[in-house]
Amino acid sequence: MLLIKNIGMLATAEGKAPLRGRDQHEGVRIIRDAAVLINGDTIQAVYENGEAPACDNVIDAKGSLVTAGLVDAHTHLIFGGWRQHEVPLKLRGAGYLEILQAGGGILNTLTATRKASEDELYGRAAKALDEMLDHGVTTVEAKSGYGLNVEDELKQLRVIRRLNTEGGFSVVPTFMAAHAVPPEFKGDPDGYIEFICTKILPKVADDELCEFVDVFCETGVFDVEQSRKMLTYAQAYGFKAKIHADEIDAIGGSVLAGEIGAVSAEHLIAVDDAGIASMARGGTTACLLPGTSLYLGKDFAPARKFIEAGVPVAVCTDFNPGSCPSDNLQLCMNLAYLRYRMTPEEVLSAVTLNAACAIGRGETVGSVEPGKQADLVIWDAPDLDYLVYRMGSNLASVVIRKGEIVK
Repeated sequence: MLLIKNIGMLATAEGKAPLRGRDQHEGVRIIRDAAVLINGDTIQAVYENGEAPACDNVIDAKGSLVTAGLVDAHTHLIFGGWRQHEVPLKLRGAGYLEILQAGGGILNTLTATRKASEDELYGRAAKALDEMLDHGVTTVEAKSGYGLNVEDELKQLRVIRRLNTEGGFSVVPTFMAAHAVPPEFKGDPDGYIEFICTKILPKVADDELCEFVDVFCETGVFDVEQSRKMLTYAQAYGFKAKIHADEIDAIGGSVLAGEIGAVSAEHLIAVDDAGIASMARGGTTACLLPGTSLYLGKDFAPARKFIEAGVPVAVCTDFNPGSCPSDNLQLCMNLAYLRYRMTPEEVLSAVTLNAACAIGRGETVGSVEPGKQADLVIWDAPDLDYLVYRMGSNLASVVIRKGEIVK
């Protein structure tokens, strides 16, 4: 048994389903003078008003804020190489699609990832996961999508499996070969989608290498019908759908997300009212990526519109070597507060329970409740307001994952 006592404020979302609308704020429970009892890797009980059982193994929170471990529901964790040489191009005004069409962007990372060994990719990802854990992140989603062929897509997904088994991390795998059109299929996106559906996806399914399938539905990448085909094939194999949608142009990706019941749609900077309405009808979570908007100098997604429409909002890093080379989810929490105009309670829901539900983990993580996995953070903060107010400092003081103190 492990007891965390003298918790000044325990702040947690509640339940196993994403919070939406007013509940994204009001569904966060604030417990003063609390304690949490952990049995093995599971939360056994939550106490309030200074009550706490006797226990030999005790952590004194000393009046600090405690929350559930953070969940990062959108990363491109597995990649070779960095892309710092592209920054001068961006500073001179080159856009994302312009760099991609010139052979840079995702295609640059493709070359480095294909060259990298599985061990090299594993080492790089494990280092990033250690950084995330140090900042209070206990569960992470990771996408493939920098191999874009059979061998290297499977290689990326095997690395994710190793991180879970050998590394002991909590990483949820997403297959995203439909991230860009590789050189072998230049000018033939239809042919490449067919190749993914018939040549790569069956092997992914046979080896049980992913839980979700994602596609980049965007101008110059894959259109709505190509994305629909990709995700329909994936759903037929039993995988759940995700979609990169409306990052640059509102071409209908968010509408498609709602139509097919995608678990989440990601980015959504340019989303229109039709897309928001479709996502609300389809029960799709909006995974918003404020770090990418900051890094690229782009607009910020309309978080308040999603909340007002009853669409659950999650906030994630989008950690990748091109458009957001940061794995700091705390920074994204600051940005969600300041630029999305989300309340501290809405931000907490977005990086815990809603993010967990966006990657199929709402049953087990994302809140501090009996029966949930014992993933918690003791913060160097007295309350939620202070946590989202402070910017640029790592406020995670103690991190507990599966009942074990890991920081």
